[in-house]
Amino acid sequence: MNGIRAAAKKGFLEWLAGTDADVLCLQEVRAEAGQFPAELRELPGWHALWAPAAAKGRAGVAVLSRTEPQRTQIGFGSAEFDNSGRYAEMDIPGLTVASLYLPSGEVGTERQEEKERFMAEFLVHLTDLRARAAADGREVVICGDWNIAHHEVDLKNWKANQKSAGFLPEERAWLTRVLDEAGYVDVVRRLHPGQEGPYSWWSYRGRAFDNDTGWRIDYLMASQKLADSCSKAHVERAATHAERWSDHAPVTAVFDLDQLR
Repeated sequence: MNGIRAAAKKGFLEWLAGTDADVLCLQEVRAEAGQFPAELRELPGWHALWAPAAAKGRAGVAVLSRTEPQRTQIGFGSAEFDNSGRYAEMDIPGLTVASLYLPSGEVGTERQEEKERFMAEFLVHLTDLRARAAADGREVVICGDWNIAHHEVDLKNWKANQKSAGFLPEERAWLTRVLDEAGYVDVVRRLHPGQEGPYSWWSYRGRAFDNDTGWRIDYLMASQKLADSCSKAHVERAATHAERWSDHAPVTAVFDLDQLR
């Protein structure tokens, strides 16, 4: 998002006022609640869970729901990462929804090692979460910036990025484990099999957005039954570069929760 304060000045509030979404997940909020502009401190009709990072101006995630939550949780039980502003979880009737901002990494640096530690811990949480939810008769969806393009169709210049963070073989293999071992479904890919993209992130450098030279790194990973109820999933790509309020675009999915009852 490049920071909620910056996004608020560029069109986020107008988008929020116009969306008919029931739940909204934000990443890279980059602010504590007390730093928000007045119009963001109170959001009529929304119940908000904010998870800022201990490091000021970094990361930060949130979950907004029109339904009052039954339970909220910040972090996933990690001594290293629970205060990093990278994960928030909310229960509403029949559903657990979470907002994720997975570290981006940088090959050959401590940032990549941090990403690998996060991935190892988080896969355990994903597996346990789905099992607990199934035992309770709940479905799960984890929405957010996963910072990994899974397949070649998930980024435009895949050949040039085979040794880049976000498209490393070990990162892609980990995402496969999220699907195959932890039992989640990439709802956008299920509805758009084999299609290039739809991309959700474009660098601000050059003319990446204008040329649609993007990456698909923002996923909605859902439990099987919830994924089966998904009738539509798409990226809300801005019409022009000037109308963007982030280098990411919203990824929206429609689920028929009546099918789950």
